[in-house]
Amino acid sequence: MNLLKEVLPWWARWLAFVSAAAVFGTICYNKGKQDEGEKHIAYLNQQAERSIKIAKAQQIVVAQTQIKYVDRIKTIYVKGETIEKQVPIYITQADNVRFAVNAGFVRLYDAAWSGDDPGSASDSDREPAGISLTQVAEAEISNSRSCRAWRELALGLREYYTRLREVK
Repeated sequence: MNLLKEVLPWWARWLAFVSAAAVFGTICYNKGKQDEGEKHIAYLNQQAERSIKIAKAQQIVVAQTQIKYVDRIKTIYVKGETIEKQVPIYITQADNVRFAVNAGFVRLYDAAWSGDDPGSASDSDREPAGISLTQVAEAEISNSRSCRAWRELALGLREYYTRLREVK
């Protein structure tokens, strides 16, 4: 110990001590930062795994909902086409001649689908519209088929949204 006192002055020994303490402190500080960095990386990995799990669950919901409602909508269109093919069976040419569709019916029908006011009735509303009962039936079948398909689509989207919110 005396040799150290003789070789190095007191200020050099203190400088060496402070330097060693600074190096040791820096090592400890960096080790702490490394530990925190590893914790952060582990947290990010955990979040990524959770996101992947949620995405897979959402894909299942999407697939199940799509399969369920695409088939329903397809069935609606197939049944609608089958019904439309039966129009000549239920409405004959004699029915077309016997039952006339007047212009007032057409105006109300168009107003109902557009949402516009049909206006006030006039004498011209009693005149024949030149539209057969068969054409009216075909239009109604087409419209009802579309409405039923849209209904199934809305129900499917509602179910999809509800099930997506439940995925955790």
